[in-house]
Amino acid sequence: MTDKIEHLIQYALKVLLIEPEVPISIERSRRPDHGHFTSNIAMLLAKPLRRAPMTIAEEIVKNMGKIPESIEKIEIKNPGFINFFIAPKIYQTVVSDVLIKQQDFGRSELGKGAKALVEFVSANPTGPLTVGHGRQAVLGDSVARILEWNGYQVDREYYYNDAGRQMRILGQSAYIRYRQLLGYDDQLTDEHYQGEYIIDIARSIQEKYGDRFNNQPDHEIFRNTAEEAVFADIRNTLKVLGIVFNSFYNEQSLYDDGLIDDVLKRFKAYGATYEKDGAIWFRAGDFGAADDRVLWKSVVDEATYRLPDIAYHETKIKRGYDLIVDIFGADHHATYPDVIAGLKALGYNTDSIRVLIHQFVTLTRSGEKVKMSTRKANYVTLSELIDEVGKDVVRYFFIMRGMKSHLNFDLALAKTEGDENPVFYLQYAHARICSILRNAEVKGFKNDSRGDLNLLREEETLALLGILGEFEEICILCGKTMEPQTLTTYLQKLAATFHKFYTVHRVITKDKELSRARLDLVRAVKIVMSNGLSLLGINAPERM
Repeated sequence: MTDKIEHLIQYALKVLLIEPEVPISIERSRRPDHGHFTSNIAMLLAKPLRRAPMTIAEEIVKNMGKIPESIEKIEIKNPGFINFFIAPKIYQTVVSDVLIKQQDFGRSELGKGAKALVEFVSANPTGPLTVGHGRQAVLGDSVARILEWNGYQVDREYYYNDAGRQMRILGQSAYIRYRQLLGYDDQLTDEHYQGEYIIDIARSIQEKYGDRFNNQPDHEIFRNTAEEAVFADIRNTLKVLGIVFNSFYNEQSLYDDGLIDDVLKRFKAYGATYEKDGAIWFRAGDFGAADDRVLWKSVVDEATYRLPDIAYHETKIKRGYDLIVDIFGADHHATYPDVIAGLKALGYNTDSIRVLIHQFVTLTRSGEKVKMSTRKANYVTLSELIDEVGKDVVRYFFIMRGMKSHLNFDLALAKTEGDENPVFYLQYAHARICSILRNAEVKGFKNDSRGDLNLLREEETLALLGILGEFEEICILCGKTMEPQTLTTYLQKLAATFHKFYTVHRVITKDKELSRARLDLVRAVKIVMSNGLSLLGINAPERM
């Protein structure tokens, strides 16, 4: 519908010989008496044309040409809004469309089968996933689901480093705990990992091997056992959240396969690096980044994290993905441009790479902020959070705010089983509809019996129909912006509009034809609600 309205405005501007220097803005009206769609194009043109916006609006409407039957009327409101009222029959047909397409309603071919890779979480296996990792996990999986819904072939990938300094510290932590279990007085320092999981790892080694590795602090048994145990815990936590990765990419393989050395050699050949102060520097500033960066510290003979990240992203491009999505926390805001610069220095077009940055999470309990430190094991694990409030609540709360906004995860609200809990509110709407449909069957209304949709004309009913009609464009918008919060906002609006409809109008009345029509409407709402919740990885219960 927005395309039709835009065409009408463009046609009028062409007739008037007006070439706007601003895009034509068309939005859904917030008030029913202002129509279904509105445009402020006349006000945007007022300054360059030096004319009153109301006059410009009148001339645009007058020169739109033939108005399609789908638009019932057009009104102009101060200070120059052009409001479009859509004919009821257009929204009535949405119900038929939903009932025909069922679980496919809202899908699009935006991606047209293009291959997409979404990388997210990518936490090193040094400890359990925390609440901080949770937001990225849910955001990444939701983005992947949205892309799949819009026609992309999506792979989910987890990238991790099992060879760096933190992994050495993890092994040392396990060794010290192992020694303690053997009766020695070894002590952890602030540098070591101090969680209970380290004791469990050390105990598994001690029970299996006794004191065999008593004086072997650098033995690989400690690091390898710790890595396996931690990664098993990470995989299980993600599985409980409904997140399964297609691949886990190990940073060490970049060294083993010679990709790190190859990137360094090409950088040198291209004149993109230089040596200074015992380090190899990348001329990142020449390729769009802010400053030059160290890639290799010759003193310790070790790469900085930017170098393997560049090599890793080159593999993504070489694997033939049409869209590459990186999801990072706010701490990566200043670092990812260096990776993009590195790819440009290697001669790659980086237009296919989308970087999504999300802000951090604060967990509050009884109104108090929960302080967290991963190293000191002062944190709430993601698994503990799921156990406390449930998988659906965790998933929803992590995406109910835009990714660019700081997220306050309120445990008190999350555990509430009332309308103030946004997850409960959505699921209750779906369960209520299921109850209505079960009652309808008891009263003899068959599921496949269709009503006369022309009877759906009351104000609250048309409002609900209008919201249903938004679902397809909302899905496409989410596919373009990769912002799941847009969908959560839509579902809240759909649930609120349904509850308002339900409190005003009985679905099953003495009028059987009207009852059939309203049953068709609530079936359509049920399908859209279910599709939307599924897109977010959240259950749509039939009973609550």
